[in-house]
Amino acid sequence: MELVKEVYKLTTQLPTHERFGLTSQLQRAAVSIPSNIAEGSKRSSRTDFRQFCLISLGSAAEVETQLLIINQLYPAISTKVALQEISEIQKMLTVLASKLHKTL
Repeated sequence: MELVKEVYKLTTQLPTHERFGLTSQLQRAAVSIPSNIAEGSKRSSRTDFRQFCLISLGSAAEVETQLLIINQLYPAISTKVALQEISEIQKMLTVLASKLHKTL
């Protein structure tokens, strides 16, 4: 959830012509991470939960890529905090998916 707030804050700095490009895509991908974790946690099996964690991990990779694109296109916009957060999220999701797989 902290990442989502950071992404929304960061995207306000993007040019208005990015509203339907990077801004929209980055916000959707960031929101997708906790949303899929929440949905998966309420599923009836560990297999389903693991699958939703893997989907969240994919969204995290998407967010990371888009943040790196912002670094290239708009170097004046700092993505440092968001990149640190996404790195931690990726680590946590990798461990969680692994533990869910081992308990199957």
